[in-house]
Amino acid sequence: MSLRKPKEVPKISKAREKNIDKLKKAIPKKKKEEIEFNCKFLFYYDKHEKKQKCRILLETVKLFTSLNYRISVKSRKVKNEIDISIFGLSARNDYLTEVKPAYEAIDFEDLYGEHTVNIIKQDGSINSAKIEFNLYKKQINLIDEFIPPKKNNGKFCSFKVDESLFSFLPE
Repeated sequence: MSLRKPKEVPKISKAREKNIDKLKKAIPKKKKEEIEFNCKFLFYYDKHEKKQKCRILLETVKLFTSLNYRISVKSRKVKNEIDISIFGLSARNDYLTEVKPAYEAIDFEDLYGEHTVNIIKQDGSINSAKIEFNLYKKQINLIDEFIPPKKNNGKFCSFKVDESLFSFLPE
C-alpha cells in the first residue's frame, strides 16, 4: 500500500514563549512564603568599556556545591520601571567549582533618580522596590520594599544596597 502525498503541510504547534508581560499577568499558586533570592544594588566601573554603570546583582539564597550556576533572566527598562523576570538556573562552563550561590549581574548605564524594580518569577509572583540612584553623590537609597497587590503573591526576594561592592573610576 503506497502512502499518499499530503496536500498541505501539517501545522506544528509552537511552544509557548514566556515574556515579561505574560509573566506579570500570570496568577501564582498559593505556597509557603520563603526568601529565595537576594537583590543587591551597586555602582560598578567597567574597566574594559571604561564606563560607570549601575548594577543589579541577583543571587540565590541557597549555596550550590557541585556546579556553578547562573540565573537566567530577561530585563527591560521602560521609563522609571525596571522589570527583571527570572526564567530558571543554568550551569556555567567553569572547570573550578566553588561553594557559592547562583547569580546574575544586570548592568544599566543611564539610571538616575527614582526607579521601581520588579522581580518576577516564572509562576507570576512579583516583588518590588523603589530605589533612588544618584551617581554624582555616589549613593543609592532603598526607599521602599513592597509586594504588589495580586492574588497569592508572596515575598520571595530581599532587597539591599551593598556599598562594600561599589567600584568607581580610579582617581
